[in-house]
This record gives sequence, structure tokens and C-alpha cells, in this order.
Amino acid sequence: MSQIYFDHNATTKVDEAVLEAMLPYFREHYGNASSSHSSGLNTRRAINRAREQVARAAGAQPAQVIFTSGGSEANNLFIRGVSDSLRPSALAVSAIEHPCVLRTAQALTRKNDEKWQLHRLAVDIAGQIMTDEASKVLTGEKPAIVSVMLANNETGVIQDVASIAEIAKTQNAWIHTDAVQAFGKIPVNFMELGVHAMTLSAHKIYGPKGAAALIVDSRLPIRPLIYGGGHENGLRSGTENVPAIVGFGVACELAVSRLAESMAYTIKLRDHLERGLLEMGATVFGLGAPRLPNTCYFALPDIEGDTLVVRLDKKGFAVASGAACSSATPGKSHVLEAMNVSPVLARCAVRVSLGPDNTIEEVKAFLVATRHIVDELRKMSALLNA
Repeated sequence: MSQIYFDHNATTKVDEAVLEAMLPYFREHYGNASSSHSSGLNTRRAINRAREQVARAAGAQPAQVIFTSGGSEANNLFIRGVSDSLRPSALAVSAIEHPCVLRTAQALTRKNDEKWQLHRLAVDIAGQIMTDEASKVLTGEKPAIVSVMLANNETGVIQDVASIAEIAKTQNAWIHTDAVQAFGKIPVNFMELGVHAMTLSAHKIYGPKGAAALIVDSRLPIRPLIYGGGHENGLRSGTENVPAIVGFGVACELAVSRLAESMAYTIKLRDHLERGLLEMGATVFGLGAPRLPNTCYFALPDIEGDTLVVRLDKKGFAVASGAACSSATPGKSHVLEAMNVSPVLARCAVRVSLGPDNTIEEVKAFLVATRHIVDELRKMSALLNA
């Protein structure tokens, strides 16, 4: 039985056009991009072309694109790279950030000498940062570094990053957004957001794993995490992963060209899915907030999320009980905790993240399978409690 893939926020398959563009750089055009011979110059041109593709797709300039191995490295590069350039003071991140932001920020507070003071920006019950409260923190604590994700990987809730950036700039803070989950699903423009740094990743937009970028304002005071030959404007040394970078560039072009159609299509799928889930008595997290068009994070009362995920997998559906990058703590979501969702209901959470390749027939089949599993589990529970 072939599996129906409903976990596109975790990763996506590589698009055929992306793969086709990458293949020559594994065996035919394999020169080191730092070499001065024609083979090396050829791969350097490929990297430069990809840098231009990423920049155009993100509303930035090619010189602002720093390639990294993944979104986690890019987020670390911002927080650690900027903090190493400043005297320890305060930093602020939202309470729902990806672990690679939260844990990096927490690590700065544990230094043995001078320590950074961490402030978490609270969210409301819909999962949106409360701008008024954030303004109080930013103007009162005056953090030097601020990081707020553009769209949450679990709930899909979109944040008003532009407004928060305006407030942060009045306090002379350096502001960053993790746009990994948003890019390719909604319009994303570095200049319009008004941030100093932004993270993107290839494998969320039908590109390869192992390629990402930190887009930086030229004024940003930042030091590298990896020293060596001075690659990527001195901010990320190491021989470039040329095939992945080439694939990243093509994936960015495709994502922008398909964006409007993809948004309209996936929101129709999601709305049909949520109508069916609500009829079963589900809670949909972030329902009243602006969300990514493809994401539904829900809970069916008294049905453990991990149990539902396993049973759906056996029926041929790939979904998630939370964030794939947080699998070290299954069954617990810091995002739902920040939204003041009860621990009992949070344990029932399941995430469906749709893609343009999914169909309405697959969504309908998912609803039938889910209802069958839920009925079965509730009957079993009733017998055990009789």
C-alpha cells in the first residue's frame, strides 16, 4: 500500500526539475568552486546563479545571501554570530520559536562569565504574539537581539513580524525572522519585513536537504561560527555543497512561480479537512488566527496524538504528532504550552501539513480513516472503563 504524505512541514520530496538541475554537479561539474581552473570557475558560476535565484525569490540582494547547511545552522549563525559581536545584555525571542532558536538563546544565558538575559515574547490562545505585550518587553528591556519566526511550524500561525521589527528598530535592536516554514507557502519579502536577517531552507520547498541560507543586512554585526578559508563573505567557511545549492536556487524559482496556485489549492484542501474534523468534535489550534494555507494542527479529545499517528500510518497516512525537529520530547509541545492549551488536550495534538500533490480524494479518505480509528479507540476505552 502506497503512503499518502501529509507531513510537508517536516520536509518535502525533491522536485524533478530540481533533481535534474542538481545531477550534473555530482559527477560532471565537480570542481571545487574555490579553484581557479575552468572546472572550479564553472561551479563558482553555478553557486553565483543560485545565489541570485534565492535573492530574487526572497526580495533581497545576492550579496546578502549566506549559504549554510540548514535552517538550524542559519538560526545559530544569527544568534551566536551577533551575540559574539556585542557585549552581553538582553535578547528576546517568541515563546513558540523552533528549538534551534530557543535552545541557542538559552545557551547564551548559561555562560560562566557575563550572561545574556533572555525574554520570551508571549502568545495568545490562538498562537499569535501579543504585539502590545511584545512592545512593553522591547521598549522596557531594550534587548539587543530579537528573533521572531514568520510562521509557526506546528500551528501554521503567521506572526506580524513587520510590526515587531518596527518596534525593535526603535530600540536599536537587531531583528531576525526564521522564515523557513513560511517561505514557499505565503509571500515572503526580506525588504518588506524590515528585518536585519532571515532564514530560509531548501528542503521545505521541494529542494534538497543540506542547503539553506541566512539573508543578512550589510550593517549586521556578525561573526562566523565556522572559521577556515573565508567562504560566504567570511561568514561560513567550508567547501560548498554545490549540488544542494544549485537545487536550492531552482527550488526557489519554482516556489515563487507556483505560489499563488499552491496557496489557493492547499487552502481548499485544508478547509475541507477541517470541516470534517470539526464535525468529529476536534479542536483546531490557531483557528482564529491567520495561518499557512496548508497547515492544520488539531486534537480529538481523549485520543492520544501519538496513538492516532501510529494507527493512521498503518492505514497509509503520514502525519505528525508535533514537530519532526522536536522528536526528542514526543507528546509534548512547547508551542501549545505557550498557548495555554491544557496538557491533557495537548497530548492529543496531531499535525497535518498538505502539499500541492495531495488531492481532495486523499483528504476524504483521511477523514474516513480517522473517524474509523476514533470510533474504534473510544469503543475500546468504554469497554476498559465498564
